[in-house]
Amino acid sequence: MQAREYKTLLVASDGGVARVTLNRPERRNAIGTQMVNELVWALDDAKDDDAVRCVVITGAGNAFCAGGDFQQMTAGSQAGELPFKGDYKDLLLRLWRSEKPVIARVNGHALGGGLGLVAACTFAVAASDAKLGTPEIKVGLFPFMIMAVLERLMGRRALVEMMLSGRHLSGDEAARLGLVNKSVPPESLDAAVAEYTAMISAKSPSTVRIGLAALADTEELGLDQKLPILEQRLHQCLATEDAREGLMAFLEKREPRWSGR
Repeated sequence: MQAREYKTLLVASDGGVARVTLNRPERRNAIGTQMVNELVWALDDAKDDDAVRCVVITGAGNAFCAGGDFQQMTAGSQAGELPFKGDYKDLLLRLWRSEKPVIARVNGHALGGGLGLVAACTFAVAASDAKLGTPEIKVGLFPFMIMAVLERLMGRRALVEMMLSGRHLSGDEAARLGLVNKSVPPESLDAAVAEYTAMISAKSPSTVRIGLAALADTEELGLDQKLPILEQRLHQCLATEDAREGLMAFLEKREPRWSGR
C-alpha cells in the first residue's frame, strides 16, 4: 500500500490485510467529501497491491460511522489535499464491485451514510451493542442513495419500516435481517473479523478475483445473458496456474500452494 497523507483515515497493511480506520472520533467518524475521496484512494491502492488479499474497514473510538457530516454537506467542502477521485456513489460502487473482499468491522454506531458503507462491503461483522439504522427521516431527509444497496440485503417490509421509523437496530437485529453476516459480543469482534481474513487468505487470489468480478458483472442480467458470460469466466479460471495447482493438490491429497496467477 502506498503511503499517503490522509487527513480522515488511518491506513495500514500487514499480513495481506489492508486496515482502513475512519479517523474522526470527535465527530463519531461522520463521513464527508474529504473522507469519501480518501476512501476511494485507499480502496484503489488496495486493489493495485498484489500483497493485499482483503480490506477491513472500521471506525476509531466508539463509533463505526454515525452518518453524513451535515456541516460539510451544507458548507460545500472540497475533497481535501488528494486529487478528486470519486464521490459517495463512486465509493459505494467500488465497495460493492470490489474484486478483493472488504469486511466491515462494525464497532459502534453505523447510521445513514455509515450504514451504506456497511451494506456495500462484501462481509460485515457487528458488535452486538452496535446501533445500525437510517435516521434521515427525522430531519426531513431520506436515505436515497444507500437504499440502492440496502434493498439488495433486506426484505422490503423490514427495509421500509427501518427507513420510515428511523429507529436503530441492534447488531443482533441487523444480523437477523441480513444487514450484517453476524453479530458477536464486543470483546469477540476482532476474533470474528480474523475468521474472515483467515478464510480469504487461504483461498486462491486469482479465483477470488475472477469469481467476485463475475458476480458483479452479471448480477443485473437475466439467466439467458448470464450463463454464457459465466461459462467464459469458468474457462478463464480453469486456465489459471492456481486452478491447475488446486486440482493437482486435491489429487495428491496436500494443501495447495497458491501463486495468485
